[in-house]
Amino acid sequence: MSQPHPDAERRVTTLELFFDLVFVFTVTQLTVMLAHDLTFATAGHVALIFTVLFWMYGAYAYLTNQVPPDRPSRRLLLLLGMAGFLLCALAVPHAFTGTGAGVAFGLGYLLVVLVHSALYTRSHGRDVIWYAIPNSLAALAVTAAGPAESLEADGLWALALALQFVTPRLAQYGPARRDGRTAAELRLQLGGLDPAHFVERHGLLLIIAFGESVIAIGIGVGDLPLSAGVVGGTFLALALAAALWWSYFVRDEHRAERAFRDTAPPERFALAMNAFYYAFLPMLLGIACLAAGVKKVLGHLGEPLATAPALALAGGVALFLAGEVAFRAFLRLTPLAYRAAGVPLALATVEVGHAVSGLAQLLALVAVLVAMLLAEDRWSTDRSARPVALVPNLPDGDPAT
Repeated sequence: MSQPHPDAERRVTTLELFFDLVFVFTVTQLTVMLAHDLTFATAGHVALIFTVLFWMYGAYAYLTNQVPPDRPSRRLLLLLGMAGFLLCALAVPHAFTGTGAGVAFGLGYLLVVLVHSALYTRSHGRDVIWYAIPNSLAALAVTAAGPAESLEADGLWALALALQFVTPRLAQYGPARRDGRTAAELRLQLGGLDPAHFVERHGLLLIIAFGESVIAIGIGVGDLPLSAGVVGGTFLALALAAALWWSYFVRDEHRAERAFRDTAPPERFALAMNAFYYAFLPMLLGIACLAAGVKKVLGHLGEPLATAPALALAGGVALFLAGEVAFRAFLRLTPLAYRAAGVPLALATVEVGHAVSGLAQLLALVAVLVAMLLAEDRWSTDRSARPVALVPNLPDGDPAT
């Protein structure tokens, strides 16, 4: 009998899922921050905060893929990293107010970085320096931004982003200059990822984020009487989240794992960065933006919407779809055209909300997504883009029928 593929043995642990639940609290806090002040300035701050935070989430997802939390010392350190993320989340709503909350955010983030660096030595030894130094400098920049004035604070946050952007390049070329290892050797080491675990980890993060969008529906309804209009609006909001879930989990997740597995290990690190960091950013930000819009709209379903909540609804869907287009492009999954067409169509519903009502815009957005999924299923020439049945592993000699 053949031995099971080693990739099939690694699954996401409950501690990693616990970690993700704490991290997604930051998404909840960003949704609260955006819903409280639906302006472009706040949206920019939300994007800055989440981009910086998601960088370290991705670092932990990569870390536990190579250093499983399978012993007490690793588990305790991971719990300490969770505490750092929790402190960041608690400070999120006031991170740009020039108060002590900004400093608390930075110190929590520094704790996240230091714990990651300590654990990272278990798999990459002294190479951790090429991550630890730029990540620590980014955390110090964010800490210094806490009490700073508005423009200075924005500049320090931008510096943190710049440091994060150069970190992967340092990780690939720094060790080579230090001890003469070839670029191919370094890429092989960095690409030693378990595809099943890595894809599942990010899928679980996404499903938890969708759960937060459902909570936003409940918060948006609040104490409103459950009239037919309110019930219809909540069902449409749920249908909107369900259609986005369908577009990734039914259409893309298993194909993404296959594409990741079919990629040679030396190329996996770059693929992980592109598909599961850069492409996931707009997807997760889109969910947060959509949740903020839902909170605002459910109390005004029968009224024409102001531009801000209408744009939050449409922009959230458009961001998610744009992220999915990038995700498919990086993984070389097709088709792209239907998702790309959904972006401007989703944005066009702003006028529906502004001219008619919030209920009408929710209905229009659901119609856009359902039409997109149906068209993709009907006319796509790529059969792998359609939902597939998963066939269990069978013993040797027993063909699947």
